Formats: sequence, structure tokens, C-alpha cells
Amino acid sequence: MANIKDTVQNQRDFFSTHQTLDIAFRKSQLKLLQDSIIKNEDKILDALKQDLNKSNFEAYETELGIVYEELSCALKHIDKWTKPSHRKTPLMHFHATSRIQYDPFGCVLIMSPWNYPFQLAFIPLIGAIAAGNCVTVKPSNYSAATSRVIKEILSVFPAEYISVVEGGRVANTELLDQKFDFIFFTGSPRVGKLVMEKASSHLAPVILELGGKSPCIVDENYNIDLAAKRIAWGKCLNSGQTCVAPDYILVHKSVKKQFISSLIKHINKFYGTNPENNKEYPKIINEQHFNRLVNLIENAGEVIGGKYNTETHQIAPAIIDNCTWDSEVMQEELFGPIFPIIEFDNIKDIAKQINSRPKPLALYLFTNSKAAENYITNHVFYGGGCINDTIVHLANINLPFGGVGNSGMGNYHGKKSFEAFSHSKSILKKYSWIDVPFRYAPYKNKIKLLRLIMRKK
Repeated sequence: MANIKDTVQNQRDFFSTHQTLDIAFRKSQLKLLQDSIIKNEDKILDALKQDLNKSNFEAYETELGIVYEELSCALKHIDKWTKPSHRKTPLMHFHATSRIQYDPFGCVLIMSPWNYPFQLAFIPLIGAIAAGNCVTVKPSNYSAATSRVIKEILSVFPAEYISVVEGGRVANTELLDQKFDFIFFTGSPRVGKLVMEKASSHLAPVILELGGKSPCIVDENYNIDLAAKRIAWGKCLNSGQTCVAPDYILVHKSVKKQFISSLIKHINKFYGTNPENNKEYPKIINEQHFNRLVNLIENAGEVIGGKYNTETHQIAPAIIDNCTWDSEVMQEELFGPIFPIIEFDNIKDIAKQINSRPKPLALYLFTNSKAAENYITNHVFYGGGCINDTIVHLANINLPFGGVGNSGMGNYHGKKSFEAFSHSKSILKKYSWIDVPFRYAPYKNKIKLLRLIMRKK
């Protein structure tokens, strides 16, 4: 196999043949990708079980199924997406037409993480193919089994079109030293800053899908038992290793005891009284992250649950009551099955507290109050979220997904994935049958007419 530098150059040479500009070619490659995924479906499920102990149901629900939906959407709509989009032309430019044409960036790099190693590699890849790019995919070294399957799936493509680079930090560093036309990165804010710094040396645009401490607010007027059920589901998916997991719970003080009781009830219903031994309960990705989470639990004080299995790296959901904004578990994104509970009595006060911290990737609000809903959605700044549910906003292909500020920049999913990997090229076409002399020098006695044409409101 060619080294990384040669691989990127080979892709640049292939892109210069303009073969990827053909829409029929793009559709055929998306179909080829779809067929290769279907062929390897059992291997994908086995790899996700090996890397993260995901059950087949959870793996299909949160990884495979979402990718299939993205593929179907792209194949169905690519002809429409790629058509030039016409725009109005001001009178000043008479007679002319204006349009936006969507061009591929060229050679792009997709760096995917370990927590949803299949989904977060393939959803951006679908957008990149639909937009007409050549792609280098760098899966995470932590999820090694899934990375191997990704490489096998993508082996149906020539490396000069789509390639896979495996490895750890050395490979990441060498990739980021190459000149790519666009970089799509999913991971931590710390590494995202490094990716952006490296990209800036080549003036390469980036999309950064990062994370942060996503708040979950439970108002006193909502169905508390249902709120607890949906929060337990969202937090325990992938054992909390989800970038949009509810990181901490803000519960109205009048319903806090009821909420915690319901939370315990639903966790037990989902995974039994010993989740750390449940074969369907996901594990923590590696020993380093496992030890970090165990230390947070053991130093937390009031903990309900939180038992762990050192052999399987499973940690039972840990409810930490009576947290404050200064608690240790409130200082960093948890990325694990820990439920810090903070009580409140005024929703405007907690909105100020959330806004005083880095903008989160997601926010969840459980309320029956339209006033509370409007206040939070209009006054708190975050990437996206749900009212009266968790997680599922990212599964709607019609909603752009992405962060803001410290939680990322740019968004994707569905049509937005195509747009993310496309340059919107503006074109104004002027007709030659008339050439109005007004715009040309000399300008004497023309300013009044110019003010009329380009008038103030």
C-alpha cells in the first residue's frame, strides 16, 4: 500500500480526471457502498459487540440503521441536490441571471471517533461521495475491530478514490500534515483545536463535531416518571459514551426525590439490578476511560449505583445526588453512565448558569410549560436538542446536526451532509444584447439615479 503522502497525491490526481463530477458516477458509488455494507452487516455487528459490547439491537438502532437511512436519502435526492439553485438578480445588474452551483472540495479527510465508530465514519462519507469528493477515512485506533471492518467494506473502492488509513497518533499527525481541501473531524474539543490549527496551515476549511456538558432540565410540571424513563434511556445508550448524552440533570427541587426514585426504577427495568454484569449493557471502551470514570464515582460522595466490573469494563449507572456547579463531576464532559443531579427552583437562573459555561452540543428540556420552553430555546445557546425527549433529534435526517462554539462548528445529516462537503459557487451570467452605459465613467449627474436604484429602505 502507498504511504500516506502518496495516497493523498494519488487521490488528487484521480480527482483531476473529473470522474467524480459525474452524478451517475456518484450514484453508482453510493450504491456500491450500500451493497458492501449489507454484505458485511454481520461483521459490523460482531465488531461493535467486540469493541463496545453493543447488543445487536442497539448497534442497529444507533449505527447501522441511521447509516442506511442516510444512504437511502442521498440516493433518492442527489439529482435534486446537485442541480444549480437559481437566485434573484437585482435591477442594478440588468440584464443577468444568478445561480449557485455546488462543487466538490476535492480531496477530503474524515477523522472518526471510537464511540460510534461505524456511524460517525459513514454518515460524513456518504455526504462526501454525494458531493463528488475523493476521501481518506481515518477511523479510531481505540475501536480496532470496527476499524478493520470499515477497511474491508471500503476495499471495494480504488484507493485513489476512497482510502482508509489505520493507526494511532503517528498516523493522525502524518495525515494532518498533508494538504487536504477539507477536513471533517469528530472528537474532543482538545483534539479539535489541534485539527483546526493544522488545517489553518493549508487554509483548509473544517467541520468540527465535538462535545461538551449537555444539560437536561426537568421541570416540575412534566410527567416525572416518563422524563426519568427517557433520560435513563438516553444516558445509558452506549453506556453514556455519546457526544449528545444528557451529561447532568437539573431537576426542580419539588420533584427531585420522585425523579431519582423513577430513575432507579427504569434503570433496573432496562438492565437489572446488576447492570455491570448484563451482557446487553455496553462497556467502557478501554482501561484508561474506565479508570477515569471509576475515580469520579469513588470521589463523588453520595452515589446510588455505580458498581463496576473490572474484567468487562462495565460500569452500572451511577446517580450522584446533591451536586453543585463546583462538584468534580461538573468540571468536564463525563462520557460515561454518571448522572449528576442538581436541583433548581427558578428556570431563568439555571439558564444563566448554562450560558456562563461553554456552549453545549445538546440540551434537553422536559416541561409542559410553553413559557419555559420558549424561554430556554430562545435564551440558551447550544447545538441542538429535544423538548421532552433525549438524543433522538440527531436521528431525524431532516434536521442539521452540529455544535456551536466549544461544542463544534458546521453541521451535517441528510441534505446538509451534501452541502457540508460542497462549495457553493456563485455565478452571475450577464447577457450581451444590451449594455446599459449607466455604470461606466464618467459619473457626472448619475448619483441621483444610482441612489434611486440602490435605495435605502
